[in-house]
Amino acid sequence: MNMYVSNLGFHVQEEDLKQLFGSFGEVTSAKVIKDRESGRSRGFGFVEMSSDDQANKAMEALHNKELEGRFMSVSVARERESRPRNNRW
Repeated sequence: MNMYVSNLGFHVQEEDLKQLFGSFGEVTSAKVIKDRESGRSRGFGFVEMSSDDQANKAMEALHNKELEGRFMSVSVARERESRPRNNRW
């Protein structure tokens, strides 16, 4: 199951998410989304776990949990909507 994790502190790294969610089961991927130009965290990311049951337990336990002074929001990730690219040629 793929989860959307928002309201992350700007110093939270992918390894931090792996460790945090890893206490609930196998984390297959963890990604903190970064700004293309500055390389700084945008304050959200995605965590994927191999078991839906483990992911549900992680969501229940970690939603509204404080991390680096901010309360995370954890929910099931929605499929990305396809939208036309803005080509500025």
